[in-house]
Amino acid sequence: MAPAAIEEKTRLSKNLDINQDLLAEKLAFDKNFDIVRREMIIGGRKTLMVFVDAFANAELMTDILYNLHKLDREDLSVDAFQRLFLKHINYVEVQPTEYLEDLIEKMLSGPLALLVDGMDKAIMLDVRTYPARSPEEPDLEKVVRGSRDGFTETLVFNTALIRRRIRDPKLRMEYTQAGNRSKTDIVICYIEDIANKDLVDSIREKIGAINIDGLPMAEKAVEELITPGNYWNPLPRVRYTERPDVAAVHLLEGHVLVLVDTSPSVIITPATYFHHLQHAEEYRQNPTAGVYMRLIRFLGVAISVFLLPLWLLAVLQPSILPEALKFIGPDKIGKIPIFIQFLLAEAAVDMVRMATIHTPTALATAVGLIAALLIGDLAVGVGLFNAEVIMYTAAAVVGNYLTPSYELGFANRLIRLFLIVMVGFFRLPGLLVGMVLVLLLLIFTRSFGVPYLWPLIPFNAKALYNIIVRRPVPVNNARPSILNTRDSDRQALPVPARKPGKNRKKQPK
Repeated sequence: MAPAAIEEKTRLSKNLDINQDLLAEKLAFDKNFDIVRREMIIGGRKTLMVFVDAFANAELMTDILYNLHKLDREDLSVDAFQRLFLKHINYVEVQPTEYLEDLIEKMLSGPLALLVDGMDKAIMLDVRTYPARSPEEPDLEKVVRGSRDGFTETLVFNTALIRRRIRDPKLRMEYTQAGNRSKTDIVICYIEDIANKDLVDSIREKIGAINIDGLPMAEKAVEELITPGNYWNPLPRVRYTERPDVAAVHLLEGHVLVLVDTSPSVIITPATYFHHLQHAEEYRQNPTAGVYMRLIRFLGVAISVFLLPLWLLAVLQPSILPEALKFIGPDKIGKIPIFIQFLLAEAAVDMVRMATIHTPTALATAVGLIAALLIGDLAVGVGLFNAEVIMYTAAAVVGNYLTPSYELGFANRLIRLFLIVMVGFFRLPGLLVGMVLVLLLLIFTRSFGVPYLWPLIPFNAKALYNIIVRRPVPVNNARPSILNTRDSDRQALPVPARKPGKNRKKQPK
């Protein structure tokens, strides 16, 4: 898409009637019932207020207008704008604007525009209040112990939740906008003396280069616009989180966050495959319990990807099994070929999942029971499906739900389906070729320049140990080296205390 031509901005006039006509032309007051204009007299001058009805806080507006209506003509007779702006408006979030386009853009975001006759500048008062829900625990990232707050659809709430956890003056919240029509608010969040400057500059440049009419899908649209490479790659190259504590941890590691207004999901960049396998619950428990949980999760994810293709291979090509494993495989295949049964089972699981999402909460449990008990049990009973197919599919689905990242879980599901198809058509060679292709996809995938399989490829033993083992906080003192952070140490190593009396110089008598 060619960049839009830069339009010359229109300066506000000192004549209020001219400004009002320009606003009426741009905003179509007669067609937009929610854009309110209020005319009044302040200090003997005609005044116009323009604001979006749903965003305005009536109590704040009343308090401000109460003081303004006390002004006399003499109060605004000399240097009127400066006296009004600096002295008579008893509010904190106020800024001037001298261009019509800037006024409209800011006003549509929520602030109130105040125009006074005889002044060629408008005063923007941020008296907005958003329709918002309170911070609640995210459904996708629940923990047994830990905070129960989560990000919301309101950008300023989300930045406050991060500020509450990191009170560092080096924490940066860079504000920008994207979308030629939507003017979506975006915040780039990082810690200045930790994050890699090149990474921050790259993300800032990519967001600044967004040239599209709107971003109604918020964070997902931004992700696709700023992540270069093959858009059909199913592997997620950023991580999402709705937990402020998870976001704060990644900031301290040197990651850069992208927050998009109207979205409760925060983008974490860059992200490797193993970032998607970590969960806050591991750090809310004892380190030993955290290691056990992490290993169980890794095992579950491996089962979700490889169990069905391997079992299907054992059924279609039983000669590859050693004598001790000859029991693997069904005694009776059923009325449908086993390969087709797996494809139908995968499709049925996704149908049930989508039906549950689209079903009202009160009926979601009933839908699941109907699918599991009636459809599944009857399909096995009449011989359409083999019981072992249902069992192994259920085990793979459970392993899939062990994946903390919903996006990676979906990518693993597609990889599993691809391997099943390869085994179904080409048996053992198909499995080997399919696994090689998946491995190559993982190797060549990068997230903002970071190899997707790091620290496995390229190999880093110390970092890989930190991935496999949830280390105790007191000894976890280094940031991931692949991020090239400005400050690589999270905490100084403790200095061993000297024993009393050792290496002590003798005092003269």
